Amino acid sequence: MFALLHYQFIQNAFIAGSMVAVVAALIGYFLLTRGLTFAGHALSHIGFAGAAGALVVGVDPIFGLLAFTIAAGVGIGLLGKKLSERDITIGIIMTLMLGLGALFISLYSGYAERAYSILFGTILGISQTDVLVTAIFSVITLIGLGFIFRPLLFSSFDPEVAEARGIPVRALAVIFLVLVALTVSMSVQVVGVLLIFTLLVGPAATATRLVHQPVAAIILSVFLSLTYTWLGIFFAINGTWPVSFYIAALSFGVYLPVRLFSQKLHMPAGTDIHHVNHSHA
Repeated sequence: MFALLHYQFIQNAFIAGSMVAVVAALIGYFLLTRGLTFAGHALSHIGFAGAAGALVVGVDPIFGLLAFTIAAGVGIGLLGKKLSERDITIGIIMTLMLGLGALFISLYSGYAERAYSILFGTILGISQTDVLVTAIFSVITLIGLGFIFRPLLFSSFDPEVAEARGIPVRALAVIFLVLVALTVSMSVQVVGVLLIFTLLVGPAATATRLVHQPVAAIILSVFLSLTYTWLGIFFAINGTWPVSFYIAALSFGVYLPVRLFSQKLHMPAGTDIHHVNHSHA
């Protein structure tokens, strides 16, 4: 295993994968606690349409991803507060973007591998330039999250109280979804736009069922995300299946027993978040 680390492409995979895993776990925790998992899912599909459109016009897919996901993130953040209305609007936008993505792919006359890599990721084939781009996105996202961390945490659990205390809840929602858009864009190389949901939701969903406190849940989420990513890369190197499959399988394989036995662990479904709600009220 350690001998393989001498190869540049393996080093690139582990470095980029680690950065994506950390950022996705951090963003994913707030995505889960704010009830925005469907929005995160939608942004990945919207990102696919943007990347496919960029391929058609001969532009690097990352620019199409950024343009579509950031615009969609701002739009979703500005939608009404009612969850049902927001989800209906997101669903309609997502289906339109999927249709556009299919259209762009049909119009694309280049190599099919580029479109395939957008969907499922090509972490074992990324370059040092890709690693640098991922690092830049990671730093920007982490700095942004650091600036809004405390008010975002407060408003995630008690939005009404946070708004009453003068916290700009709507502005925070927009900024946060822009950070989600950046995370989706930078994660394409690792798991692809269709499976980014794995790193955004899987580790955080498991962590919030195992621990009560937000900081502890975030730390555990990051640990799980890194573990899934590292093991996924290791299994892909020594096997024949793609990294994204192993990451998704590991995430599901850990979450399922935790979900099934959460009652025995004295963690009934939903009690973790309510517990934190009262502690931050």
